[in-house]
Amino acid sequence: MASRIAVGIDVGTYQVRVVVAREDASRNSQFPKIIGTGYAESKGLRHGYIVNHDDVAHAIRIAANQAEKLSGVRIKTAFLSIGGIGLDEVKATGEAVIARADAEVTDLDIEKAISASRENVSGKLVNRRILHTIPLSYSIDGTEVLGRPQGMRGTKLQVETLFVTCLKQHVDDLIEAVEGAEIAVSDVMASPLAGSIVTVSNAEKKAGCVLANIGAETVSIVVYDNGTPVSMKVFRIGSMDITKDIALGLRISLDEAEQLKLGAVTNASFSKKKLDDILAARLTDIFELIDSHLTKLGKDQLLPAGVILTGGGAGIGPIKEIAESSLKLHSKIASMNVASDAKIKDSTWAVAYGLTIWGLTGDSFARPAAGEAVKDIGKSIGGFLKQFLP
Repeated sequence: MASRIAVGIDVGTYQVRVVVAREDASRNSQFPKIIGTGYAESKGLRHGYIVNHDDVAHAIRIAANQAEKLSGVRIKTAFLSIGGIGLDEVKATGEAVIARADAEVTDLDIEKAISASRENVSGKLVNRRILHTIPLSYSIDGTEVLGRPQGMRGTKLQVETLFVTCLKQHVDDLIEAVEGAEIAVSDVMASPLAGSIVTVSNAEKKAGCVLANIGAETVSIVVYDNGTPVSMKVFRIGSMDITKDIALGLRISLDEAEQLKLGAVTNASFSKKKLDDILAARLTDIFELIDSHLTKLGKDQLLPAGVILTGGGAGIGPIKEIAESSLKLHSKIASMNVASDAKIKDSTWAVAYGLTIWGLTGDSFARPAAGEAVKDIGKSIGGFLKQFLP
């Protein structure tokens, strides 16, 4: 029996990354084997949305060609990440009267309660597409359910649901660009969640943590608690803002500023203290935004596994220390949870590789869940939703 293969495509504002992975034939490893990668400079995007369709499709095709050459596999379909400022979250509660005569909760009751929660926020979903539907908690007749509700008895089931959404136009445009590169899109996943598959351990997700991806033009976070993503947010600020601050503050070119930001030695004469002050000021701005969001969630200083930093901006000099000072949490630079012989170690590949794991594992993530009834709540639910159901 031939091993299954999955392809992940991560289209960022500045880079396109493609990963081709093959399922471990022996199934002794939880990590699919990476057999090909491709990389291209990304053009035609701003803050994660498309401004030039042809440029984006061309960059995807370049990266895909590289991955095809290394893997020896013709890429026909792929899993696609969705990122950028169009991403957002909506939380809602919904209720359903338990239908069975013996008052036992079934999958159908869960489906009806989740559908009701979606209807309750339908006004906030205009022009938006639901990417993921994640039940956060259940209660029966006002009493919280610890675990799964199926099989319990009562009169009314209530569910609190997290909807991860994106502007529909952004999703449609990105899918069209991938199809313009002659690749069909199997499914889509929010970038922060895809990246967390290989950068955040199960222990960290259960304890509680925040994964912060410092991108070029955006910073995205996903907050985990008790193994479930409880919030996801994107901020319109990124490492390119730091580059611009350095260029203005030190009166040097953008190229030199980018090198200085990453710790390279240049010919530019400057005050190291001034550079450090510029870096600290903008990084503090970023972590104050994250701290403000955690405060709204009631999670500030209450995530034992701390903040995990990833993305191209995670390598900026004092970022760990500033994160710890601003958030009052332990911080670390993300590492890839991959096989020892993997071709990629850099966490900037996390999203593309995470997509391949999602594509190959599917329902193998599942714990006891609402099953087939819940799958119809949203196109992208599948195995992704099931891993978070109690």
